[in-house]
Amino acid sequence: MTDALPSSPGTPEPAHSPAEIAAAWRRERPGTPTESIEIVTPVWWLAKLFADDRTRALRAAGIDSATLDLLSVIRRSGPPYTLSTRELARRTLVTAGAISQRVARAERDGLVERIPGPAGSRTVLVRLTADGHALIERSVDTVLGREATLVSGLSANERAALIELLDKLMADVRHRTGTQGENQG
Repeated sequence: MTDALPSSPGTPEPAHSPAEIAAAWRRERPGTPTESIEIVTPVWWLAKLFADDRTRALRAAGIDSATLDLLSVIRRSGPPYTLSTRELARRTLVTAGAISQRVARAERDGLVERIPGPAGSRTVLVRLTADGHALIERSVDTVLGREATLVSGLSANERAALIELLDKLMADVRHRTGTQGENQG
């Protein structure tokens, strides 16, 4: 591990590495649990770097993260690229109110359309329009291509090992925090 957070535009270099931070806490407060610092701190730093880079890529592609999330979930559902608002909320882990706002904004922009559900139901379905489909196709290529570049410093074997470890850690943290049943869309 490097001694500092890799820099990105607007992100200052931290003064100390996670190892130095952990050592300082052990020195200043012997007995303080520090075994997580060298795992959690780089994860937080990476999350910030990835989020900042994704925001820049999305801005360049002409889409925001909430719209990307909405359109991605619908696009990944396969033809006819239509989901209920309830299913959208479940898959995106946002409230029904937030989905309603996202759908209204995307509908206003011509990216989705609301259609009635099956006869006799109160279900509202949300379907990608041709413009929404085109935007998500461009945006996904931009974002995933950029993120593939960001992780290209790891070999295929290293990526596979990291995926396995992150899956294991995610399952354990969900269990310990009582969120094991939540879906990540």
